[in-house]
Amino acid sequence: MFLTCEGTFGIVPPTVDYPNQGDFHHAGYQKIEGINLGYLQINGTQMFALAQVLSHLFKDIPRATISKKMEILKIKSRRCDPKELRTLKAIRSVPTRAVKCSLISKADLEALCTSCKSLSPRR
Repeated sequence: MFLTCEGTFGIVPPTVDYPNQGDFHHAGYQKIEGINLGYLQINGTQMFALAQVLSHLFKDIPRATISKKMEILKIKSRRCDPKELRTLKAIRSVPTRAVKCSLISKADLEALCTSCKSLSPRR
C-alpha cells in the first residue's frame, strides 16, 4: 500500500478536533505518494481536496484525462460546505481565495492513483 501517516508541516497540528459539530470531526495530513495532502475526517472517511490532489499528485497529467479516469472508475466528488472549506484553507490544502472545493474519499483516491500510475513519469 502506498499510503502512510505523516506528521505536519507549518504551524498546524497533525489533527484538529472539532467535537460535536455534525459529521465533520477533524482535519490532518496524510502522506500519499510522498506528498503531504490535507484531509477532513467526515462520517469516518478521510476526504481529500480534489484541487490539491490534481495540483500536487497529478500535476503532469491533463485534467481531462483525470476526469475520464474518474468517470470510468465511477468516482464521485462532493462539494465542501463553508465550514469544511474554511478548515481546508486553514491547513493550506486549498488557496485562501478559493470559493468552492470538491472532496474525494481516500478509497477513491487510492483507486485513482493506481489507475494513473502508468500515466505519470517516474519520480
